[in-house]
Amino acid sequence: MRYTILFLVIGCCLFITSCQSAKVETMPTNLEPPIAKIEPKELKIHDDVRIDNYYWLKEREDQEVIDYLTAENEYTNAMTAHTNKLEDELFEEIKGRIKQTDQSVPYKSDDYYYYTRYEDGKEYPIYCRKKGSMDGKEEIMVNANEIAEGHEFCSVRGRYVSSGQNLLAFSVDTVGRRLYTLQFKNLDTGEIYEDKIANVTGNAAWANDNKTIFYTRKDLETLRSNQIYKHVLGTDPANDELIFDETDDTFSCFIFKTKSKKYLMIGSNQTLSSEYRYLDASNPNGKFKVFLKRERDHEYDVDHFKDKFYVRTNLNAKNFRLMETPITNTSKNNWKEVIPHRDDVLFNGFEIFTDHLVLSERKNGLAQLRVMPWDGSKEHYLDFGEPTYLA
Repeated sequence: MRYTILFLVIGCCLFITSCQSAKVETMPTNLEPPIAKIEPKELKIHDDVRIDNYYWLKEREDQEVIDYLTAENEYTNAMTAHTNKLEDELFEEIKGRIKQTDQSVPYKSDDYYYYTRYEDGKEYPIYCRKKGSMDGKEEIMVNANEIAEGHEFCSVRGRYVSSGQNLLAFSVDTVGRRLYTLQFKNLDTGEIYEDKIANVTGNAAWANDNKTIFYTRKDLETLRSNQIYKHVLGTDPANDELIFDETDDTFSCFIFKTKSKKYLMIGSNQTLSSEYRYLDASNPNGKFKVFLKRERDHEYDVDHFKDKFYVRTNLNAKNFRLMETPITNTSKNNWKEVIPHRDDVLFNGFEIFTDHLVLSERKNGLAQLRVMPWDGSKEHYLDFGEPTYLA
């Protein structure tokens, strides 16, 4: 926390000093800003009428809209041209204080250690892994710098390795509207497969057969995540099967695999309600079952461990509590309390490990991590060594 504040103070001082010392040209005064035309559009919802004078600007591909936005950008560039030198100086000053060649802390999944690194002079991350240990040979899974070549914008999202550890699903957006294209790479050969699926969210999950993947699509008007599809590698994406369609426009959906890798889960939620469906990940052609039907004001999350599902729920628990239920029967009648509700502690979430259950809690305004061994031995909280901190 103190280092963050120190960095902000230094940044402010640098900005003030630069503004005082830099020779800044005067701003032009003879330019006229472009004026958007007024074209009233009546919008009526639930008997409420409002007028949007600029509704016409939503048509992204319309030439008149493009011309107007181009004029806006040209005006902005002209009015701020006198600050270009100062902007460059500030950018170089800030960049000079950031480590350009850097690497994330590696994490282990199955047989590999995964990490992200950056190279000096390159803007985008490089996603890598090493087999066995960090002393192993580096495998570059995705180099976002190469994908970004020729594009003004690039975002790589949703990197998912298959159960066989040899296939990578990743999504790319080169426009900036968070509409991604799902792609596939053979990590053994480096081959990028021809299967490409457009207009996805970047959210996906592999089945355990090492060839079937479930992914999320968006409504192109609202950009709401509303559909889950199933794709089999080597088949035409146009024939992908629609698995789930969220028809309630107040809900958004997503898919993930449980930490145990045993189940695929479709989640659907909104501000006040949640609903999950589950399927054995080794049976991708099966039907998803509803874990518990959605109810207003009931929020819950689910994960799996051994022969039980674990449920974080606000059912009769404003600050949430943790329940468990047999995988054979997920109705509320079978839920058994693991961590009770507490008036003075907010239960934010949980993470399942082989030997431990870890709870994320908030008490007295501070985030706490509570480590609870499955064997019932003594639990403990992580000691961050300071009276105030961010974790």
